[in-house]
Amino acid sequence: MELKEQILELLRRASTDLSPDVEKALADAREREEKGSPAWSVFDTILQNVTMARRQSTPMCQDTGMPVFYIDFPDGSSEKPYREAIEWAAAEATARQYLRPNAVDPITGKNTGNNIGINAPYIHFHQWDMDEVRIRLLLKGGGSENVGAQYKLPHPALKAGRDLDGVRKVIIDAIRNAQGLGCAPGIIGVGIGGGRDASYALSKEQFFRKMGQRSENPELAKLEVQLYEDLNKLSIGPMGFGGNTTVMDVFVAAQSRHPATFYVSVSYNCWAFRRKTLTIKNGEVYYD
Repeated sequence: MELKEQILELLRRASTDLSPDVEKALADAREREEKGSPAWSVFDTILQNVTMARRQSTPMCQDTGMPVFYIDFPDGSSEKPYREAIEWAAAEATARQYLRPNAVDPITGKNTGNNIGINAPYIHFHQWDMDEVRIRLLLKGGGSENVGAQYKLPHPALKAGRDLDGVRKVIIDAIRNAQGLGCAPGIIGVGIGGGRDASYALSKEQFFRKMGQRSENPELAKLEVQLYEDLNKLSIGPMGFGGNTTVMDVFVAAQSRHPATFYVSVSYNCWAFRRKTLTIKNGEVYYD
């Protein structure tokens, strides 16, 4: 029962309590806008909403997203207890209205009503050598998910070749096409290489970086900074109303690819950047 309650608390925190680094990025973005302008007003409303959601322990957005879990656990442990605890916690979080029912059968169109279904919640399992458990949670909204994109390089229409400049061109294209539909300002995760599925998976895992945390690869770190500047020059602004902040950060990662393929996957997260981590070590529980 203890693990179930811990994951329930993880879900509650992710849905209702925006992480400090994200809240600071929103406050900084408000300061970059002219006071009283549409962009400033959007950021001010968002920040008021963040404060109210935390104080009242209610979801910060009506779309509470699809729960995606990344579980790192000691070698030799079983996946079953984690899966059972997650399913119980997701159903209980739905009953307590921390989560909106978001699991729909694509064949029948029926909503399960408790966020439990085939691959819902979606769980990534990974055994590691450390003597602790790390459970990372991403609540991924549907609107921002709809504006994600995947490109195959070369991309002749954009004159994008198989190099980092080509990667940069397709990312700019993806965010330009998103406009305000992803509930801007966005946080952008990019996966370069791999197959189609691995490319998207890599892009989404980048959302667990802290705001401002640059890639350890110097070339990718440079690209992240360049993209942050380029994308904010689009002036799409919060919710598409125009302004100085279209994205709050860009995280890029790369992995090996097949010689015949070069995929670039762009995952978009809305301003409600809901990700939390639960760590269990030596019987102690930590939330971040």
